[in-house]
Amino acid sequence: MREKYITINITKGTKIIHNKGVSTLQITRQSEYAIRTMLELAKAKPGELVSTRVISERQDIPEDFLKKTVKLLVLADLVITQRGNSGGIRLARPADKITIADIITAVEGPIALNVCLLPGYQCPNKPDCIVSRELRRAQEAMLKELSRHTLADLVQ
Repeated sequence: MREKYITINITKGTKIIHNKGVSTLQITRQSEYAIRTMLELAKAKPGELVSTRVISERQDIPEDFLKKTVKLLVLADLVITQRGNSGGIRLARPADKITIADIITAVEGPIALNVCLLPGYQCPNKPDCIVSRELRRAQEAMLKELSRHTLADLVQ
């Protein structure tokens, strides 16, 4: 009998993949690239501009995809871009004020283990749903952990 592979979309870009009984909660490749980009910028001197080409080469991220990711980071006020020959990108605020949770939220939107936990979502089952309460506790623990350390902590 052939094994089944099931993908369930939990929130935009986050999924649980079942493969032979193994489940993993994953961030998207774009979130991973955003985190690696932000860590690269955190290693730079404060205010120093780093080109996307340099980040692309150092982190092995396709440059075109990196540019799309940087746009999301700009929209979230995590990075600032400067055009021109001496242009590049830099952190918009100090590395000790940015967490992994901030970066994932910039790329994915609100972090939620299930749609019922998204801000503003009105679930008709919410008042009596014991699963929602358990998922909320798990989500709060995950967010607490993703917010525990800043980029500055991680690059030391």
